[in-house]
Amino acid sequence: MRKVIVLALGLYLLLYLLPLAAMGEEGLSRRPEENPAATLTPPRAQGDGSADGARTVRLLLEDGTVEELAMDEYLEGVVAAEMPASFHQQALNAQAAAARTYTVRKQLTGTSAHPEAELCTDTGCCQAYRPLAETAESWGEQAGVYAEKIRRAVADTDGQVILYDGEPIQAVFFSTAAGETLPAAEVWGSEVPYLTGVESPEGEEVPNYRTRVTVGAEEFRETVLAAHPEADLSGAPEDWLGPVEHGSGGSVASLTVGGAAIPGTELRELFSLRSASFTLTAEGEELVFDVTGYGHGVGMSQYGADAMAEAGAGWREILTWYYTGVTIGDCPAG
Repeated sequence: MRKVIVLALGLYLLLYLLPLAAMGEEGLSRRPEENPAATLTPPRAQGDGSADGARTVRLLLEDGTVEELAMDEYLEGVVAAEMPASFHQQALNAQAAAARTYTVRKQLTGTSAHPEAELCTDTGCCQAYRPLAETAESWGEQAGVYAEKIRRAVADTDGQVILYDGEPIQAVFFSTAAGETLPAAEVWGSEVPYLTGVESPEGEEVPNYRTRVTVGAEEFRETVLAAHPEADLSGAPEDWLGPVEHGSGGSVASLTVGGAAIPGTELRELFSLRSASFTLTAEGEELVFDVTGYGHGVGMSQYGADAMAEAGAGWREILTWYYTGVTIGDCPAG
């Protein structure tokens, strides 16, 4: 009888316990293709020794509440919300460093728009933010790969910011340039030494690089007169358009409409154009804007950064190209 029992135990170990041991913990879980969320890199451990992990951000959420996040967690949400995760790694790294710099500058200078919080999620005021896990839900089978790229972008640039004269810069960025970025003075009226126009390598490969906006003559008349009642928009539409003053990169510095000189940036806002790099023509009873690029045009072009990364540029090279005369260094205490 004892021999029978021993034999039975041996068979049990051979047929059941040993295969389980060989599988390990990973073998007991669902396959990644059956559960895309399983491919996501686990969240970082609190107090992991990183510079970003030791710094916090007070963030005003859409519902009016204020949440305190570790800097690295916040930056992961910003990068995921601001730049396509399909971009090259070095472009994502550049975005992470720019977002960190933007954040630290806000922390150091403060804002009257929301004194209870250092930043908010309104892109008209601060920068976009969405928790990485929420954004990953829209990535489907690429969720794990993309989440890892975002986390790596933050980790690879840990604690690093863009400096001018030793201070964090106003690290503004936008989607797509029309051949060149624009000096801050052309867009916002004030010169900023590190926000000068530089060449940007993206082009026709960018989705919606060129767009067209058509406006009926009467709608155009009403919109312009509401902002510039001094304009004379009598007669045929082709007679409304006067001389154009161009800025950098094909942008419109100002366009004379009905005798009134209107800044290109204002026309962009009035007619919801993707950029101020456009031409305007009258075609019968319609006014047609042909637009190139997307965004305000100042600072780092995101698609330009991706084109540079594809060509082999590192994130530091990308940043020092788009922000003139800067250095990359440790984040100041604050």
